[in-house]
Amino acid sequence: MKFALQYVNDINGHTQAVQLPVAQWEKLLNRLKKYEEALQIKSDLEEAVEEVNLIKQGKKKSVPLKDFLNEL
Repeated sequence: MKFALQYVNDINGHTQAVQLPVAQWEKLLNRLKKYEEALQIKSDLEEAVEEVNLIKQGKKKSVPLKDFLNEL
């Protein structure tokens, strides 16, 4: 994705801000939201796999499916 960026500099030439068109900003936010959702799913799956491993090792008690579904 290419951006039409504009840089805002102070009187010494140091970049202070970046501007981009609103449409590009909204696309960027939408993409970020999708990445955050994917990262959350990945994290949830890793946690679930770890929990299953603990149950298999006998370090954690399993929960009946009915109880699990009632928690949702």
